[in-house]
Amino acid sequence: MAYIGEKLEQMFPTYLDYDGQRRAERLFHVIVILFGAVGLIWGYAIQQFSQTVYILGAGFALAAALVLPPWPMYRLKPLNWQKPVDYETQAATPNSNEAKKPKKKK
Repeated sequence: MAYIGEKLEQMFPTYLDYDGQRRAERLFHVIVILFGAVGLIWGYAIQQFSQTVYILGAGFALAAALVLPPWPMYRLKPLNWQKPVDYETQAATPNSNEAKKPKKKK
């Protein structure tokens, strides 16, 4: 089962970088606020609060379609992670950590 998950992850990446998360959240806020304001004005003009709710719902659906999937535009600056440290190999070599540590004064 893990093999299938790894293959799907390679075909369809599911991560967002930090900058992409910020852009997605800002886009979501702008769309919802814009549709809310337009819906409020339109609903007030025709005196139908239901029209305000429908327009706001349409804005929410559009924002969800643009923000929830991990689109490539949200993965432009991937993080370069450090390689994991293998403590078993490091423990097998004597004095590997002791040479790097500064000695304490008494």
